[in-house]
Amino acid sequence: MPIVPDVPAYGGDQDDDRGAARLGGPLFRDGTPHPAQLQAPNATQSPAQNLSQNPEPMSDAPQPAPAPQKKSAGRDLSAAIGVGVGLGVVIVASLFVRKAVFVGVVAVAVVVGLWELTSRLQERKGIKAPLVPLAVGGAAMVVAGYVRGAEGAWVAMALTALAVLVWRMTEPPEGYLKDVTAGVFAAFYVPFLATFVALMLTADDGPWRVLTFLLLTVVSDTGAYAVGWRFGKHKLAPRISPGKTREGLLGAVLFAMVAGALCMQFLIEGGSWWQGLLLGLAVAGSATLGDLGESMIKRDLGIKDMGTLLPGHGGIMDRLDSLLPTAPVVWLLMVIFVGSA
Repeated sequence: MPIVPDVPAYGGDQDDDRGAARLGGPLFRDGTPHPAQLQAPNATQSPAQNLSQNPEPMSDAPQPAPAPQKKSAGRDLSAAIGVGVGLGVVIVASLFVRKAVFVGVVAVAVVVGLWELTSRLQERKGIKAPLVPLAVGGAAMVVAGYVRGAEGAWVAMALTALAVLVWRMTEPPEGYLKDVTAGVFAAFYVPFLATFVALMLTADDGPWRVLTFLLLTVVSDTGAYAVGWRFGKHKLAPRISPGKTREGLLGAVLFAMVAGALCMQFLIEGGSWWQGLLLGLAVAGSATLGDLGESMIKRDLGIKDMGTLLPGHGGIMDRLDSLLPTAPVVWLLMVIFVGSA
């Protein structure tokens, strides 16, 4: 979302109090002149010094107003748009060419995301979450979800957590607890949540469900960005992400609900427009929470982006932040609305 700069408020009660407390102020509180003001000027002082003690009153002529600051998107928009379009082409092409190819794309994104997350944890916090079992287990988790369904995903998640515990035993015990805790968290946060995309894909109209999921998330982020950049004034969560505004959240909700109604009516077999309204509302909420969640992680780590792999976007994790928590929400609502077949 866009960053809306705060306008500092000048003056205030504290400034007024300091002015009243100065010895050279014109009056006491009862309105009488200060005795120091009744004394004649020191004869030993030069005219310039006397003049500096009794400056001429400032002119009442209006001062030119400061030039308004332009809002900035904070990123290279041309690079961001180019990279976004390129990623979109790759994703859509793999999605409709062959389902297995798209599963491979998701697995690669998961592995890269895990590498970014574990690298930042080690650099900023000294936490050594074991990458090898996370990468192997994460890719296996996505594949198992596609091949064996939810049961396969849970089994792969459990085995990945166990592998993290055992792998870390090959190093000294100092920091073992924080390392394996971060490893289990990373396994749940990235590959397990991504597994729900593979679960959506298993349905007969799986590619259209995944496309709806992607479109709604992108439209939600775009609506939040556009409305927040243009009209954002009230901060949504200033301690977590100062750039996000309530107006931006409203834009995300409106954009996502309209897109949801269109997608459910025209893309999903058996879907209805009113179901799309509910789906869009849920996506806007989960995408915003996911964005805030990763902002909290990055603020704790003291970084702006998780990586630099994608010009104008940051890293892979900076693009997955709103997608990961939205995947289980869309999968569940799709199952409720039109079934899992």
